[in-house]
Amino acid sequence: MTGKVFCDATISLDGFSAGPNQSLDDPLGEGAERLHRWMFEEPDMTANAAAIDAIVDAGAFIMGRNMFTSGRGEWDRDWKGWWGDDPPYHAPVFVLTHYPRESIEMQGGTSYTFVTGGIESALEQARAAAGNKDVAIAGGADTVRQYLTAGLLDELRLHIAPMLLGSGERLLDGVGDLTLEAVETSGTPLVTHVTYRVR
Repeated sequence: MTGKVFCDATISLDGFSAGPNQSLDDPLGEGAERLHRWMFEEPDMTANAAAIDAIVDAGAFIMGRNMFTSGRGEWDRDWKGWWGDDPPYHAPVFVLTHYPRESIEMQGGTSYTFVTGGIESALEQARAAAGNKDVAIAGGADTVRQYLTAGLLDELRLHIAPMLLGSGERLLDGVGDLTLEAVETSGTPLVTHVTYRVR
């Protein structure tokens, strides 16, 4: 039996998961770091500990290239992600890209495999690596939209921050006719968590 495919995403009240002008110096885009205050500021951080832990509780992860690094084209071979030598995943991570690159082994059990065969290939490899555990679609927004549109996501966990970004990248733009069933809600002053089953 295989685990489910889930995604955790923090968004603003107006639906943005990233602000405008994402760059190497500002990977979340202008103003978007405020979306994640619930993960780093007390007392919300302690109150949301279970939700924070669940984000990285998977047997394998899939992310788009823009979540791994800023920029397009050929790889900077010295770049190994935003998270330093010991990334928080502690499991295999499959990075969607159009440009081949050799796999990277990091500390703590994280490895990066670069997949040029598309979202289905990445999911097949992630399922094999995860075994009976869940697979997490880690982001960014375009990657999440691709999996939603293809009907490959079982569960969407939205973490809604009580703020407006006004512009940037909306998580759910263009995904079409989606049926979501809310199965769990909770929250603190800095965030409302809603878990949806994707029909």
